Amino acid sequence: MATISENIQQLHGRIERACHQASRPVDSVTLLVVTKTFPASDVREAFAAGECRFGENYVQEGVDKIDALIDLRDRVEWHLIGPLQSNKTRVVAERFDWVHTVDRLKIAQRLSEQRPATLPPLNVCLQVNISGEDTKSGLAPADVADAARAVAVLPRLRLRGLMAIPEPAETLEAQRRPHRALAELMAALNRDLGLGLDTLSMGMSADMDAAILEGATLVRVGSAIFGARSRPSPPPSPPSPPSPEPAA
Repeated sequence: MATISENIQQLHGRIERACHQASRPVDSVTLLVVTKTFPASDVREAFAAGECRFGENYVQEGVDKIDALIDLRDRVEWHLIGPLQSNKTRVVAERFDWVHTVDRLKIAQRLSEQRPATLPPLNVCLQVNISGEDTKSGLAPADVADAARAVAVLPRLRLRGLMAIPEPAETLEAQRRPHRALAELMAALNRDLGLGLDTLSMGMSADMDAAILEGATLVRVGSAIFGARSRPSPPPSPPSPPSPEPAA
């Protein structure tokens, strides 16, 4: 069985080949190592192999690993790439470096209010439901411009770009279409709103090549590095009760 280091080396070779096919510089694509359900010891091994950006789907699991690897904190970035509920925004604002899954203004506002002034601005991406799936989180493409305009001016946040998880597709061309749509959407935001967005968070183990061909700047990969997940992911926390309306 290949080691984590060997798998990372093979993955970087795959990224390099896709970049060459797309006539892109290899350093235009960043690897985000997705560590969901894998132990902190695996994260440490990936760090020893040269990786410094790690993505977690669940807030508490991510916080537990941040604490377990506190000696690496100044040398790594922690990205939240899973759903974020309003009752978890404070700990995310305080402990993470990136949030890829901002899908409504309320979440962005809470992150902005709760980001400590002693930390750099929190990097955020808007999650887009680019395939229009009923079961997927994310903004409808038609709503992204208004959301981007509102989030971009919030203090303590830095709007970096867009993120999507397209529905699975069998062929390379079918995989490329939603990634192309997301890239075109970000290009339109930069052209029409002058936002200077620089991050397209798209592409995972199965569709990474298609995403790179369509302009991905950050690919999120876990199983190609660590292997199949041996235990199910923890279920998401129940939604928090609505806050009472302030008195008039």
